[in-house]
This record gives sequence, structure tokens and C-alpha cells, in this order.
Amino acid sequence: MRRRASLVLLALAVFCAAMAPTLRWYAFPRLAKIPPNQYQETVLEARPATLLNYSTLKAEKVDRITIIQTLKGNVEESRRIERDAGRDVVVWDALAHITGPDGAMVSQIPERYIFDAHTQDPVHATGEMVDGDPVRRDGIEFKWPFLTEKRDYRYFDAQTRTSAPIHYKGTRTFRGTEVYYFEQTIPWTQVPMPKTMPVKGITPKLLADSGLTRWYTTKRMFWIEPVTGAPLNGEEIHKEELRNAGALMGQDTLTVFEGHVKMREDYIESVGEMVSSNRLMVLLLVSYLPRSLTLLALLLLGLALWLEARSRRPAPEADTTPVTPPV
Repeated sequence: MRRRASLVLLALAVFCAAMAPTLRWYAFPRLAKIPPNQYQETVLEARPATLLNYSTLKAEKVDRITIIQTLKGNVEESRRIERDAGRDVVVWDALAHITGPDGAMVSQIPERYIFDAHTQDPVHATGEMVDGDPVRRDGIEFKWPFLTEKRDYRYFDAQTRTSAPIHYKGTRTFRGTEVYYFEQTIPWTQVPMPKTMPVKGITPKLLADSGLTRWYTTKRMFWIEPVTGAPLNGEEIHKEELRNAGALMGQDTLTVFEGHVKMREDYIESVGEMVSSNRLMVLLLVSYLPRSLTLLALLLLGLALWLEARSRRPAPEADTTPVTPPV
């Protein structure tokens, strides 16, 4: 009976030992993925900022500039691309909507970002674009991979339509959570005019025909929760200029926008709550369950060996001394 129980325990130990690496190395890469229907809104602000007043053609100090960044999963497009790509694909239709202190639109830039749901690697397909211009992304954008590593990544910059390294700068603590801090600096680069302008009648073609060119530089900073790869916080020190503006505006260089852009406090809190729940699910697959199964396998193995040893122990010999009957 003990031998049968030890065999059952040994079988359970083998099962648990096999499931531990299976969860980490087989199930996790297939189960951990970005849902195709995800919707996320983030509000960022620059307080104070410098903004070009198109009615006076002068740069003015303002109290606040607001950037509303939305990411909306396009399920229909995801399914269409998946049929050809043969893998799980996410399509995010993104929009950066920028408003001035009075709430009026300053500019807006739409994007379509197509990527692998598991690895966050870009997937190149028809429709990949920034502000209507077709692009071919190299590297990540918006989100880091699950189990982010302590290394540099390539990060796509929507203004220049190019990718450049974003550098790992060390491990820090942000609001009580261990994060990886990354920085990217884009040097002064000539970039396209936004297709949506704040003043009716002013178009990118009109500005280009006048000889104006738009230039941009930024220092980009992210605090990344490494298990989920989600940014807990993001900031940019951002500056845009119009150059060759002497004939039209009286001075050769004119600031269009300058400010330190930061996530609004209420959105930092909501992102932190969402990341905490997702982090637990990822850790269950890569850490908690594999470790628990490994420990359980060792306990079951030890118990099985103990029972097997008990079953092999010889039974005590019977007493064969004759009994002397009473006189």
C-alpha cells in the first residue's frame, strides 16, 4: 500500500517539475499579450510653455498646453493583418491632440501603429502611418516588451519618422515601484509640417511654398515597470521652431512650441493601478507558479522517497520462544 502511494506521489512530483518550466518558457510567451481591443487615454501638460500665436505670428508665454494622447485598438484591422501575418497582431490607432490654454486646437497628429501582441515588435502592413504619411517602424513605440531588459532599445520618433536608440540609465524607484529609467535625445532635425493647422487657410503647402521649414528637438524620458513593459511615467523637454521665416515674419527663427511636458497627476495614478493588476498576472506565469510548482515537486519527491523507504523496511521477526504451560 505504501509503495503504491509513493508511486502516485512520484508521478505528481514529475508532473509538477515538468509544469514549472512549461509555464515559464512555453505558456508565458503564448499567453502574455496585448489585447486587440485595448483603449487608453493619457493627458500630458506643459506648465508653463511658449506657443506661437498664428494670428499675431509671435511666440507667447502661456500658462498651459495640454496633449491628449489616445490609443484605440482596431480589432477589425488586427484580424485582417493576422490572416496574412500568421501571428497575433495589435493595431493601435493613436491620436495626439494638442490644445492651448483656451482649449482651442493647436495641432493633432494621428498614427497607426501595428505590432506583435506578444513581443511588441513592429509588424509592417498596409496602413502603418504617421499623420497620413506611410512609415516603416524600426523598434518599439509607446510600450516596452514584457520582461524589459536592462539595455538600450530602438525607439520610434513620430516627428522625424525615424528610430534611434533610447538608452537604459539605471534602476530607480517611482512611487514605491522599482522601474527602469530610459532617455532618448533627438537633436535638431527638420520635420514635416502637421497636416492639421490651427488657423483656417494656413496649410502645410502654403508654409512650405513660403520657404518656411519646421525643426524639432526633444529629450524623452520614461520610467518603465519592467515586468509588464508599461510606462509608469513619461516626460519630454520639447522644442519646435519655424526657420527661414525672415521674409514672412520679420525674424529668421520663430519658436512654435517650447515646454517641459509631463503626465498629469491623475493619469499617473490610474496608469499605476492598471499596471499593478497586469503585473500580478505576468508574475504568476513567470515566477510565482513556476517556483511554487518546483517547491511542491521537491516536497512530493521527498514524501515519495520516505514512503518507499518505509515500504522496504523489513517487518519485525515473530517471537518463537515456546510458552511453558503452568503446572
